[in-house]
Amino acid sequence: MILSSFLLPLVSALVISSAQPAQSSARARIVALGDSLTSGRGIGVDSAYPAVLQQRLDAQELEFTMVNAGISGDTSAGGVRRLERALDGDVRVLIVALGANDGLRGVPIAQLEANLGRIIETAQARGISVLLCGMEALPIHGWDYSVAFHNAYRELAGKYQVPLVPFMLLNVIGNPEMMQPDRAHPNAAGARAIADNIWPYLDDLLQSIAGRHAHPASR
Repeated sequence: MILSSFLLPLVSALVISSAQPAQSSARARIVALGDSLTSGRGIGVDSAYPAVLQQRLDAQELEFTMVNAGISGDTSAGGVRRLERALDGDVRVLIVALGANDGLRGVPIAQLEANLGRIIETAQARGISVLLCGMEALPIHGWDYSVAFHNAYRELAGKYQVPLVPFMLLNVIGNPEMMQPDRAHPNAAGARAIADNIWPYLDDLLQSIAGRHAHPASR
């Protein structure tokens, strides 16, 4: 009984491992660190925007594997706590798509900025390029909070010199054709629209990375 209880998880792990494409583990990674907007709540991981971005990468024959590191309900503080694990492996780009739940909860702007800043600094210290996705806060905590929340992303992008997707839910939030019945999470069409919002910035970033590798700075 003890032996079988040990072997079952081991065999399961081996099956899961063998089910992953061999080339995926060998390719450089792009990690999308986010919440339910990233994880695909209600539509599944295969329809979430990271999966759509993977299709774009494959169509462009870009040898990267998208990693969906989205957890429903997560905040910027949660992103800090699980960052080490998310950056495991050969990660070249980190898409930071956190803050929506901070805004809903009224997390102080200074705390939001500190958490996102720590995430960006940790990635940059490892030579990982960062793409920051802007979020907006509903005026449930007052207009001053919403304005400061909006400005926080722009200020972080400027401080750390990282590209900013101004608002990843542009043309999605509030559009019934793009949202699930809960009016809080995108449907499959909405996820594709989010990928449309992110892709130009990601594509530019990948081209920049390719250029740096092709023409390394002289020393």
